[in-house]
Amino acid sequence: MKPLALIYDRNATRSHAILDMRLEGCRTYARRHDWQIADEWVDRGDDALSPERPRLTALLEIMRTQAPRRPVICLVHTWDRLARDGDLRLALQQRVAKAGGYVATTFDESDERSHAALVNRSDG
Repeated sequence: MKPLALIYDRNATRSHAILDMRLEGCRTYARRHDWQIADEWVDRGDDALSPERPRLTALLEIMRTQAPRRPVICLVHTWDRLARDGDLRLALQQRVAKAGGYVATTFDESDERSHAALVNRSDG
């Protein structure tokens, strides 16, 4: 079964032109790798800056249901689309790993090899 790409981004501004370009870049990357695209989830406004990320949370619910069946990837344009703050980005990567997936960027980067470490990471 083809890997499932769940495209994620965040956009705190009213401008959508750059967001649209990033999303198209993700769609192109997924097609080039022959991944099935599930959908796109975008946190906007204040949600794009908060650690809770309601749209990312919704993406993770889908990821949990699909992970037992096939590889699942949270596809972002760059790591900054997850979070610019390193600690927050790591926490969000951990949430993805615990949902059974991994994060990949359109620049051929991923945390797939760190999956076990992210799942077992202690926040204490």
